Amino acid sequence: MNKSQAIEIVQDTFEKPFAKERFVRFIKDLLNLNSSDMEGFAPRTGNLIPDAYENYVGKYERIAKFTDSEDKRLDILIVHLKHEASIERARSMQRNFIARYLQGKYGSSSEKDAALVAFVSPNGEDWRFSLVKLDIRLDKDEKGKLKAVDEFTPARRWSFLVGRHEKSHTAQGNSCRLWRTRRITPHWRNWRKPSTSRR
Repeated sequence: MNKSQAIEIVQDTFEKPFAKERFVRFIKDLLNLNSSDMEGFAPRTGNLIPDAYENYVGKYERIAKFTDSEDKRLDILIVHLKHEASIERARSMQRNFIARYLQGKYGSSSEKDAALVAFVSPNGEDWRFSLVKLDIRLDKDEKGKLKAVDEFTPARRWSFLVGRHEKSHTAQGNSCRLWRTRRITPHWRNWRKPSTSRR
């Protein structure tokens, strides 16, 4: 795939209202997934949404998962939000919802290292594309001993507000760089974009 083809796929995905079919195609091409990676689960709704998030999350589903060459697990999710404003104003909620998913609190019992997520507004016009990953930091307990603490953050430079009313210049640049090295599984832990374009 050449650069112009990659840009066309990115624009078709990111500069239009969210469409699952386009998103799946984009993900398969971006991560060079095969049929065995496309192991999803049906949308989870109702009492399958944890109480703390029932006012924010309408449903969520996994469309794919894969393990990279360093045995790190990445899940690809679609999360449908209940309120339009949540796309821009509830990013902590989005992060925490995915954090608990990565810890195996719901969705599936196994722990994961990261998730690539489409957070979709109710009308689907605008949506957020984020990489949420686990970082480990060392803290001191009350006795002064060091302990490892899980810290879940949107990858510092990989969260895009996209959709009909947004442009995808930064996503284009990052995705095209990944496409040029797609002969091997992309090292998603090192994905970056210019921090000045965060929204």
